[in-house]
Amino acid sequence: MANTNSPKLSASLEQGVPPRVRFCPSPTGNPHVGLVRTALFNWAFARHHGGSLVFRIEDTDAARDSEESYDQLLDSMRWLGFDWDEGPEVGGPHAPYRQSQRMDIYKDVAAKLLAGGYAYHCYCTTEELDTRRDAARAAGKPSGYDGHCRDLTAEQTAAYEAEGRTSIVRFRMPDEPLTFTDLVRGELTFQPENVPDYGIVRANGAPLYTLVNPVDDALMEITHVLRGEDLLSSTPRQLALYKALIELGIAKDTPVFGHLPYVMGEGNKKLSKRDPQASLNLYRERGFLPQGLLNYLSLLGWSIAEDRDIFSIEEMVAAFDIKDVNANPARFDLKKCEHINAEHIRMLDVKTFTEACGPWLKAPFAPWAPEAFDAARFEAIAPYAQTRVTVLSDITANVDFLFLDEPVEDEASWAKAMKEGSDALLVTARAKLVDAEWNAEALKDAILAAGEEHGLKLGKAQAPVRVAVTGRTIGLPLFESLEILGREKTLARIDAALAKLAA
Repeated sequence: MANTNSPKLSASLEQGVPPRVRFCPSPTGNPHVGLVRTALFNWAFARHHGGSLVFRIEDTDAARDSEESYDQLLDSMRWLGFDWDEGPEVGGPHAPYRQSQRMDIYKDVAAKLLAGGYAYHCYCTTEELDTRRDAARAAGKPSGYDGHCRDLTAEQTAAYEAEGRTSIVRFRMPDEPLTFTDLVRGELTFQPENVPDYGIVRANGAPLYTLVNPVDDALMEITHVLRGEDLLSSTPRQLALYKALIELGIAKDTPVFGHLPYVMGEGNKKLSKRDPQASLNLYRERGFLPQGLLNYLSLLGWSIAEDRDIFSIEEMVAAFDIKDVNANPARFDLKKCEHINAEHIRMLDVKTFTEACGPWLKAPFAPWAPEAFDAARFEAIAPYAQTRVTVLSDITANVDFLFLDEPVEDEASWAKAMKEGSDALLVTARAKLVDAEWNAEALKDAILAAGEEHGLKLGKAQAPVRVAVTGRTIGLPLFESLEILGREKTLARIDAALAKLAA
């Protein structure tokens, strides 16, 4: 549903100037599906408007960032099919695109903010801050920073330094309300008492996210910032900082902001990295198609039409309008995600499906010996399997009966199918299969005839045969499976089942 309070996308976009958006994750751990949704909306917005996507790595937290996570981020972006116009492996006019390589830039900007009076040194200790915050809370007042060091005299500063105190750098927030129009949420106003002065440089000289993120956006000329709702409270800080950067000649303009809705997990809580369904790697390992996963993630806050859930990424890009993003939280539904992925699997041509199944047809996923795999048999069964699997990893259990020496032992399936009289049915079925033409239609007729001799309809008659041959009560179409497995193996497995029943 469109936000009726939505602003125009920006004056530059209205004038036909292509937008510049960014995706700037931190390389900490496995990529999160909420992060992917943010990347998707930025990418689709840029591609829809013929703009640019800047891929930037926010790796200033040395304690949490890792090169392994950085490599994983790039690999994930490639797997999802995202391309970027500037960033790692691509370069661009605003390089470098890793914040850890831009420290001199942040140091210079911080010095200019201090010199211009937009920022100041704060010497308050953690204990002093905690004491004053507790007192503010007890008095029913806002507990943010109280501006204690905002207007220190030279003498006070000298006294603090003589004590050996270290200082952080704080940005000086304006004393009036800040109003802006969010692309998703309409007009928002923040009162000054709720947005106190904030730190931009640590005592050790390391720049904080609150400085580096808007500085990079300014220098990279980002026109639209589309990011998660959890960052909404920091937006007035960034707006004030942008004003300072523009006055200092560092920024050209202030970007337009749009805050995307939360992705909710179980219990009406925001989906976190600790939630099992949050990890992108989980979906890759299970064999989700990138296009299926992205189709579902696009529905977390946006829709292409009220009565349509399945569409290609190209169709999404053509239709995507940030003003149609819903501000309400979006719940992650794994079952719906699986359903949409299954529909995308059905849409593949058989050759593409067969190739996509490749990783799950060999170690460590396949339980059969490598030499037992028969590509011709798999290609023959693939069209039937394609209509049954939800994720590509399902293929292994669906076709294992073709390549194992014996079917998988499933005692629950055996107990369900092998009722009293099943041995007699199997004897009759075997006799009819021996002389049958070995094609699906003839095999069906043989089992049907065997069932009729025992007063059973086809469904009841084929159950013991299916379990004897495949080990399971549910699977691919039985008669096509028998045709592909072959006469010799089919009869041998029926014999083995009869021996087991006799024992």
